[in-house]
Amino acid sequence: MTASQPETPTPAQGPSQAPAVVPHSRLENVLGVLTGTWTVSFGVSLLTHVGAVTGGTAGLAIVVSYALGLPFGVMFVLVNLPFFAVAVFTKGWQFTVRSLVSVVLVSVFASAHAHFAVLGDLASPYAVLTGNLLVGIGLLIVFRHGSSLGGFNIVALLAQERLGLRAGYVQMVLDVCVVLAGFAVQAPAIVLLSAVGAALLNLVLAINHRPGRYTGA
Repeated sequence: MTASQPETPTPAQGPSQAPAVVPHSRLENVLGVLTGTWTVSFGVSLLTHVGAVTGGTAGLAIVVSYALGLPFGVMFVLVNLPFFAVAVFTKGWQFTVRSLVSVVLVSVFASAHAHFAVLGDLASPYAVLTGNLLVGIGLLIVFRHGSSLGGFNIVALLAQERLGLRAGYVQMVLDVCVVLAGFAVQAPAIVLLSAVGAALLNLVLAINHRPGRYTGA
């Protein structure tokens, strides 16, 4: 009879630990918001250059600016004001002030692009798809530094945080309404192309901005 081999002790399996959250510094938040708003504003410049629309309050501001002949930057601030009243009570003053600053920055940067960027001839599909990709990337940066671009972003973030719904999908539903409004001010062909671009923007958000995926603060 052979002697039994002693069992090799196995390490205790403790509960899996979540990775430590490393908060952004104040400087990182400032630089992040500046980068994100600059990226969004240039994406908007590409869209307006070819007469396209997009979703969100940015898209709503574009539609109204086409209809009234007013600058996008002015309309973007105005259409966001009612949403900031909601943000004060649901997200707090810090988030609201950051979002207001972000909206103003997009407006200022968009005006700067209009003065300094000579875009020339751009194919509409290129401008619409690239513009929406830039807006989506910029929004991700802004979100991850504790801010938003007001309006539908606030509604989408609240739905994600309180109802567990993905921000991108919530915003996609709202964006459909805005894109449909584009038929009142632009040719059907460019509006249909804009709808594809808006869907791409929200797909970027839905894939990358999900509960529990990003641990930054």
